[in-house]
Amino acid sequence: MTSIGTGYDLQNSVFSPDGRNFQVEYAVKAVENGGTCIGIRCKDGVVLATEKIITSKLLKPGANRRILSVDRNIGVVSAGLIPDGRHFVSRARDEAASWRSTYKAPIPTKALAGRLGSYVQAYTLYSSVRPFGVTAIIGGWDSEVEVGVDGMVGVGPSVGAGGKSEGAKKGGPSLYMIEPSGLYWGYYGAATGKGRQTAKAELEKLDLGSGGLTLEAGVKEAARIIYAAHEDSKDKEFELEISWVSSTSGPTKGRHERVPEELVAEAERLAKKAMEGDDEETVGVEGEKMEE
Repeated sequence: MTSIGTGYDLQNSVFSPDGRNFQVEYAVKAVENGGTCIGIRCKDGVVLATEKIITSKLLKPGANRRILSVDRNIGVVSAGLIPDGRHFVSRARDEAASWRSTYKAPIPTKALAGRLGSYVQAYTLYSSVRPFGVTAIIGGWDSEVEVGVDGMVGVGPSVGAGGKSEGAKKGGPSLYMIEPSGLYWGYYGAATGKGRQTAKAELEKLDLGSGGLTLEAGVKEAARIIYAAHEDSKDKEFELEISWVSSTSGPTKGRHERVPEELVAEAERLAKKAMEGDDEETVGVEGEKMEE
């Protein structure tokens, strides 16, 4: 069977004979043309980072943010078409506001990922719309502190349906990535965009599953990984943007915030130093081969 569209890519709601939705695949290609974005789940929070390509010298540094807050404890970064990413964030904020209005509490990161995954997937079903040209990474800290509900009377049942499980762990860091198809998974480390393969390889070296990486170390690793992923496009200037969210006892007090400028500057300095070290090692290896 043919591997190209040949008419099956004209409508979003039509499958090809070999079971492919070409419009979704084209949306993935749009994501691959975007700047690299990563998310790192640390033991005491989540770090989000993106490579913001500078397309004009007239752009104001620090403006046109790519990492945005959805609720006070959740942030989103997306790679792909920027207007699609902004609409995605707008929908995420509506979902967070709806949850807060109904349940009088911040929306859990997992619940937000589920709602947004369903929303994005709906855009793959109808011929009158096109898929989202973004892959979004959602990071948040779900409070481990039990918060009282506004207007609550009493404490509720201690056991049974709707009750509390003694010793159960609640809250903590969460990281999800939502693709143009609506598929979403929970991750320890996620990467998307042009440099995703390099970023993914670097994330796998960190052994994030062991839960030993601190939030500050995660910021420094995020900067290093973004710089490593940018090597393939090093002729283009870029701006590093990083945010984080910690526990209620951490530096952000459970809120999603931009990383302080002094820490970003330190992370960038270490990242550039690491890249210079890699270049020196590469030159040394090439020199030895020439001698042989």
